[in-house]
Amino acid sequence: MNTLPQTTAEALNKHCYCRTLDAGKLQQQLAQDPGLASMAGDWALTRPHLFSSTVVFLAQSVVAQIDAAVQALERVMALPAYQAQALARAPALAAHAFGPVGMFMGYDFHLDARGPRLIEVNTNAGGAMLNAVLARAQQSCCEGMDWAFMPDPARLRLDDTFMDMFASEWQLQRGQMPLQRVVIVDDEPAAQYLYPEFELCRHLLMQRGVQAHVVSPQALQWHDGRLMLGGQVIDMVYNRLTDFYLTEPGHAALRQAYEAGAVVMSPHPRAHALYAEKRNLVTLSDAALLQAWGVCEADRRVLAAVVPLALQVNADNAATLWAQRRQWFFKPDSGYGGKAVYRGDKLTRRVWAEITAGGYVAQEIVLPGERLVDVDGVLSDLKFDVRAYAYAGQVQLLAARMYAGQTTNFRTQGGGFAPVVVVP
Repeated sequence: MNTLPQTTAEALNKHCYCRTLDAGKLQQQLAQDPGLASMAGDWALTRPHLFSSTVVFLAQSVVAQIDAAVQALERVMALPAYQAQALARAPALAAHAFGPVGMFMGYDFHLDARGPRLIEVNTNAGGAMLNAVLARAQQSCCEGMDWAFMPDPARLRLDDTFMDMFASEWQLQRGQMPLQRVVIVDDEPAAQYLYPEFELCRHLLMQRGVQAHVVSPQALQWHDGRLMLGGQVIDMVYNRLTDFYLTEPGHAALRQAYEAGAVVMSPHPRAHALYAEKRNLVTLSDAALLQAWGVCEADRRVLAAVVPLALQVNADNAATLWAQRRQWFFKPDSGYGGKAVYRGDKLTRRVWAEITAGGYVAQEIVLPGERLVDVDGVLSDLKFDVRAYAYAGQVQLLAARMYAGQTTNFRTQGGGFAPVVVVP
């Protein structure tokens, strides 16, 4: 491309396949972190499909719809009736309300002719810090696209935005006490595909004067009413575990500390119950229930436009859902990361028997957007979704994930995280 036609974001996604990632700049940014210095040189080998080489275009109107949707969703999720219903089906651990609201929320959308459509909500949405670095490592593919790669002040301030979020979560539970030590926790963290993000987070905290460590939960001890790491008291846990209610034996120290209010944890079990449990999608698409709860007409309109219909799979509707299975996507109530999810048109009778045994939600299928990419000189159409990273109802960053197949997977040539460019 050498000129910018007066076109839509959709047309750019379908026709502009230029590469915009400056791999050298990306490597330089990652190498600034001592924890990533050794990894930065070979990230393309160890994680070849983490970053796409291009961007995804979104219309300004779509971005406005996403902003409005996140705010409306947060207002509904704050209603006493909504919270009572969500917490009633969660373990007792989720009842604790210590103050923090949950960091790095992820609202995932597909785009169709109607606009953005909510696919799911995640409480430990990965990728925010990686996407902040990725967005700063783009370059214009040609003069006609220079407008799309002008410095964005909001993106340049993302480190401050993320640090302010840590500070806010801490203050909501501890007030003005000083935050001294944070642990970033996941099972076998160095083996996780998004491990570089853990190191970016650790480096950010250390730069701001907070001691930070990346650890497995088994490295922590519950001793004399305090959460400890190697003899040091831990103030705050940035929780990346997918054991959302801390039921596994190896997570016992973390669970005890959280139950006692001895540590500030974010995100936490309550946030998962209120936001990410898939049965909440049934509630959020039930217009009559929302009206009965007193949700204002404006928010009901927003949710009606954005939230696809979702139903709990049960004996009463199983026959109908099977007959209409091509219209539905089936997800486990407490699933994550695209695990054990099925498109209806791919179902076998064996899998259907597992679904109807209980614990599944059926969600109206919304096809993802498509993006043309150049993979080694071959043009391919990849699917993409859009993730809105948010805190307390405010979108901090938009990013896309490009992929082939049924769900996002970071195994697609030419796929991975991609920055979002807003088209006026």
